[in-house]
Amino acid sequence: MIKRYVWIAMGVFQTAWLFPAQAQEASVPPAVATELTQLIDLYSKAREEQDTLLLKAILTEDIDQLVSSGEWRLGLRVAVEGMQRSSSINEGTRTLTVERIRLLDPQVALIDARYIINPSDGGDARKMWSTFIAVYREGRWRIAGIRNMLPTGN
Repeated sequence: MIKRYVWIAMGVFQTAWLFPAQAQEASVPPAVATELTQLIDLYSKAREEQDTLLLKAILTEDIDQLVSSGEWRLGLRVAVEGMQRSSSINEGTRTLTVERIRLLDPQVALIDARYIINPSDGGDARKMWSTFIAVYREGRWRIAGIRNMLPTGN
């Protein structure tokens, strides 16, 4: 009888041990990966062209953005104003290249991208990382959070 309970306990333990690993390694369906990559491309285009209408269409009302300078932009109006100001001050070509997409659940995604700003004056490029938090609402993906990081090399 005790042997039976030991086998059952081992089976439960092994099953419980495997589920978290499977949940963390869930693959992103190709159609979703394409939609999310296109979302980041639209964000990049909106920033490059300072298109506030496009930004407002792809960002959530409660967007929050933490930029590499340490400024925290909370809410759509503040974020869009900050993005316009930043694009004016840091003129140049912005390139975002999606490196990794991870679904936290079917309606929440983390998107990691390399973020490079090549200054229009020919100076050194700013090589950063951006992480986007995207949410699926009302039949489409939108950006709910942005974290920009400027590695220091330390």
